[in-house]
Amino acid sequence: MNDPVQALFQAGVLKTTDFPPNSRYHDVPTRQLVRPDGTVVVYLARRFVPPPERFALLQEHSVAQGDRLDRLAARYLGDPERFWSLCDANGAIRPDELVETVGRRLRITLPEGIPGPFGD
Repeated sequence: MNDPVQALFQAGVLKTTDFPPNSRYHDVPTRQLVRPDGTVVVYLARRFVPPPERFALLQEHSVAQGDRLDRLAARYLGDPERFWSLCDANGAIRPDELVETVGRRLRITLPEGIPGPFGD
């Protein structure tokens, strides 16, 4: 097997709980595909992102020249590795699109299921 990640899944060494809590893959279950030759391929199930309107808005940020998503995540969420939360909150597939346009308003939200301070 040439794929080291697949080898870890196969050996049962890597599990979904091994992804840190700030990872977008934390708590995403694994699935198995059995190929016609009997080879088992373990993979992460598809992660479905809720629509942005299901996240409680805390505030907005107006993109400035030189803004970076990791720095904005650190500033507003306390963790630069949670940049993907900003993508989810703003419906972005490609992270860089969020900071390409100066003046764009970015939604800073709570995670899905956590009500906002105003009963959102």
